[in-house]
Amino acid sequence: MTNLDEARALLREFPVVDGHNDLPWALREKSGYDLDRLDIAGHQHEHLHTDIPRLRAGGVGAQYWSVYVPAEHPDPVAATLEQIDCVRQLLDRYQADLAPALTAADMEAARAEGRIASLMGAEGGHSIANSLGTLRGLHALGVRYMTLTHNSNVDWADSATDTPKADGLTAFGREVVREMNRIGMLVDLSHVAASTMRDALDTTSAPVIFSHSSARAVCDHPRNIPDDVLERLPANGGMAMVTFVPKFVLQAAVDWTAAADENMRAHGLHHLDTTAEAMRIHCAFEERTPRPVATVSVVADHLDHMREVAGIDHLGIGGDYDGTAFTPDGLDDVSGYPNLLAELLERGWSRADLAKLTWQNAVRVLGAAEDVARDLQSRRGPSHATIESLDG
Repeated sequence: MTNLDEARALLREFPVVDGHNDLPWALREKSGYDLDRLDIAGHQHEHLHTDIPRLRAGGVGAQYWSVYVPAEHPDPVAATLEQIDCVRQLLDRYQADLAPALTAADMEAARAEGRIASLMGAEGGHSIANSLGTLRGLHALGVRYMTLTHNSNVDWADSATDTPKADGLTAFGREVVREMNRIGMLVDLSHVAASTMRDALDTTSAPVIFSHSSARAVCDHPRNIPDDVLERLPANGGMAMVTFVPKFVLQAAVDWTAAADENMRAHGLHHLDTTAEAMRIHCAFEERTPRPVATVSVVADHLDHMREVAGIDHLGIGGDYDGTAFTPDGLDDVSGYPNLLAELLERGWSRADLAKLTWQNAVRVLGAAEDVARDLQSRRGPSHATIESLDG
């Protein structure tokens, strides 16, 4: 049996729980949520990383669908609700393959049925508009994690990719974390500044996650996790879910991206501009300076390091498919997970290690958050704090 055969066999028993997939936003952008126009049931779409046949080929058993909206959206709460509605449409349309999941027990039940457990994560605290009531509303609608920030600061937390403002979490930010603990919503520390990571770990009474982040010691990008934070995961009980985005995992890609962004700014354009003119300028830059390509081995390097620092009980996978323009060779779309497991087998990872990485750690962490929530709810009610009352 080859390593790839062994990887596929393992995934039949312990499928991947992927921490972050942006298919709902891709569907919004490419079809206006019209699933007749962009049906993911039976064929590959050139501009999508995700469809059901490829999820099946990749051995995916549970997916956190990101209900992301841009921080600059004029009405982020309404747009987040539309994203949640998209996931519900997917669940209604593809019931034979996708199972709604709110709990660790739901995940296990879906696995037993041979369906893909579908959970939701909100990507960025802007989605609650500084309101703990809105936070509770998202949880009631099925959202099971919230990334505290996206690429920009929120009023109560610093992002990894913005100018520091709060030096981590404000008093209201810490109250957001405590209320997330109380309702059983996982605190996601991808995208946040290292200071925010540390403040959240100081505040939380439940395990945290990093839904799609890699190791800063391997690739020096602010979106990645410093070793001192990884070292705290065993005491917290949380997990870091390695991401595949080349500009977060390959140092040469980090440097190339910085140069490409500067080229866009030199032409008077925002570095994230995707208009036809912006793409023409970007493609011309890429033709002059070929983009470095990440590989499965590069992602495995991150996992080797993260296992050494945090331990095997605190690792997972969060590919960020349909949220990135580029992917590593061998991890081109959601069918690629067996290639990563085959690489890890080649490096001596055991079957027990891989079962924790793919399935067991993620189920344990959600279950632990549920246990904390039950205890906290027996001792206190909802917080009615406001950002004005706590931060002035």
